[in-house]
Amino acid sequence: MGNIERIYRKKTAKSAKLFAESKKLHVNGVSHNIRFFAPYPFVTKSASGKYLIDIDSNKYVDFWMGHWSLILGHKEPHVFASVREQLRNGWMYGTVNKNTIELSERIARVIPVAEKIRYVSTGTEATMYAVRLARAITKKKTIAKIDGGWHGYTTDLLKTVNWPFNQTESSGLTDEKHIISLPYNDLEKSISILQSAKNDLAGIIIEPILGGAGCIPATKDYLKGIQEFAKKKNALYILDEIVTGFRFRNGCLYSTMNLDPDIVTLGKIVGGGFPIGVICGKNDIMQYADTQSFSRKDRAYIGGGTFSANPMTMIAGATTLDVLKNNKSIYPKIKKLGDDTRRKITRVFDGKVITTGKDSLFMIHFVQNGISEINNAQDASKCDVKTLHEFHFEMIVKDGIFFLPGKLGAFSNAHSTSDVKMLVTASERFSENN
Repeated sequence: MGNIERIYRKKTAKSAKLFAESKKLHVNGVSHNIRFFAPYPFVTKSASGKYLIDIDSNKYVDFWMGHWSLILGHKEPHVFASVREQLRNGWMYGTVNKNTIELSERIARVIPVAEKIRYVSTGTEATMYAVRLARAITKKKTIAKIDGGWHGYTTDLLKTVNWPFNQTESSGLTDEKHIISLPYNDLEKSISILQSAKNDLAGIIIEPILGGAGCIPATKDYLKGIQEFAKKKNALYILDEIVTGFRFRNGCLYSTMNLDPDIVTLGKIVGGGFPIGVICGKNDIMQYADTQSFSRKDRAYIGGGTFSANPMTMIAGATTLDVLKNNKSIYPKIKKLGDDTRRKITRVFDGKVITTGKDSLFMIHFVQNGISEINNAQDASKCDVKTLHEFHFEMIVKDGIFFLPGKLGAFSNAHSTSDVKMLVTASERFSENN
């Protein structure tokens, strides 16, 4: 056991005991695979602003921010007030509610493709249904995704997520032969692979920033080239903006690139910290989900689930979007925090790292294997992930800074320039000792 781990165990004794109890009840002690980190994750007691507080009363400046969903910070006052007010009126109706209409109005106002909207409770469901729509409309089966692209645990898309990409991700998958995978930011190779689908291409799904695989932005030319191919082959062009929607601007990232997707999936920020997934689409696409107009053989049977469009999520999401719209300083502020962090950390490590990301999202890659730039998930996979985990864990223990080890960081409106300084100081110490 190393010294850092000994300090961690001493500081988190109550967490260790509680997590041992959790392992008796839950698979590996968690309900989301990535929430486990060795030797055990601390157990959070509360959160407010930019802080997490664990059961041992340790306080952490949070850069994980609820899977990057809390762009305003934890327990933001406006969201808290609107949710508290909704509680007085009930928190689960199972019927149509006015809050849903109000959130949809805000989304449709700034996302052109959102001519019709359907809510679900997770991003996984949103991408699953987007794929079903593509297959129902085109009467084709093949879906193209990106190497390293993460769209949730849906069986339709659980392929080529982790390196090496030629190995299956899980047993129990039944649809892998109908999934083809493309190298991010390599248009020539991607088009060549897409040609192999011949006339069976139903849709292409892409993240404009490859999130889980390294926080890597796509080039505008790549996204436009893939879109052109999809249109030419009468396949649906699906943009997964679950991470990027409302992260950089009041709306989606695709609108800044002159793209014209058929479907956009949203999540995270638009739920205001509550469970959500959103399928936004053009009228001529979304109409296929109308069970009143289409027969069984023609429709795309899309549900939503018991908790879809529940009034709590809807009011939290609408309030979050109102705060973002009405406070014009938020996006420039968190952009500067992210830009400064990438620049300063790159300088501190002096050739040892490459920092990727955009605006308020950032990720550090410890370089090895001759990597000099990171354009796709294969480049990222060749970097030193072990050292990144060590860096993140050391910050948890020594600095009270929380990244989910190995994952990208996200600034929220609750953060400030002092947090950039904390990251730089922690980076300086780690660089000197490693």
